[in-house]
Amino acid sequence: MLGSQKNRTGLRAGALLAVSALALTACGNEGGDGGSATEGGDGAESYSIGVSQFLSHASLDAARSGFEARIEESGLDITLDVQNAQGDQATANTIAGSFASADHDLVLAIATPSAQTAAQAITDVPVLFTAVTDPVSANLVESNEAPGGNVTGTSDANPVLEQLTLLTELDPEAQTVGIVYSSGEVNSEVQVEWAKEAAEELGLEIVEATVSNSSEVQQAANSLSDVDALYVPTDNAVVSALETLIGVAQDRQIPLIPAEGDSVERGGVATYGLSYDQLGAQTADMALRILSEGADPATMPVETLTEPELYVNPAAAEAMGVEIPQSMIDEADHVVGQE
Repeated sequence: MLGSQKNRTGLRAGALLAVSALALTACGNEGGDGGSATEGGDGAESYSIGVSQFLSHASLDAARSGFEARIEESGLDITLDVQNAQGDQATANTIAGSFASADHDLVLAIATPSAQTAAQAITDVPVLFTAVTDPVSANLVESNEAPGGNVTGTSDANPVLEQLTLLTELDPEAQTVGIVYSSGEVNSEVQVEWAKEAAEELGLEIVEATVSNSSEVQQAANSLSDVDALYVPTDNAVVSALETLIGVAQDRQIPLIPAEGDSVERGGVATYGLSYDQLGAQTADMALRILSEGADPATMPVETLTEPELYVNPAAAEAMGVEIPQSMIDEADHVVGQE
């Protein structure tokens, strides 16, 4: 069924938390600009990584957890300084500024807003990003193949065509799809353009409503009163208010297709989604190559996961008046409520 569609297009290229206690031993860099690694008491090198997360929701938390777990598994002496802007851009700027003056050997930025502020503020140590949809449009890299500076990382570019194709199978009579997204978030604007391209191919129409923060999601959703379905991109403000959109979809008895597997587990109907835990681990592998092998971010291509998995949530579908075809359930990699 959708396996061939998956192969046809693939992925498109691409209040503060306490300091994490993942430190195997304390690591303080003594010397110089750029956070050079220091030597531990046993002669082994020790490293410090600053982690800036834009806000907390399931996908971004999973990316951070995957990164942390892989770093711990490495056996290297690495201290993580984890901070969270809780969705506030000014706080993200402050975190980036503090990391710029700290002696970190590397900085990880989780989500596009944090990545953009880190890239602007930090120029003398490697910066890795994760959960960024389109690094080129976000002005983080010169190209995905050759980043060209001190910034590279992993993209969570999602297969929008395949995701909207699921909608046509769930509701063949659907004609209009509503999308609520943040007008100031570059990765969301990119995904809306991808959705318009996919919709044209599928004979659908996209209807947009924009927000500036998560508190506006309810009003924006209510303005989409005549749509046949809702699509939720990997938009940080909107995903953090996902339950609001789920409630709207249930009230109107229309399907909600999110871009993330975690959002299906929270109450969306179905999607082809990436494992953010794996994405975080993959980013950690890049960090380890930089720290222990001297890899240069300028020549490290942006990476992504190439095999999205099918998530379905039969209970959510029932609550929205939708029946998931048994063939889709049989094909699914993850069936919520049966795992």
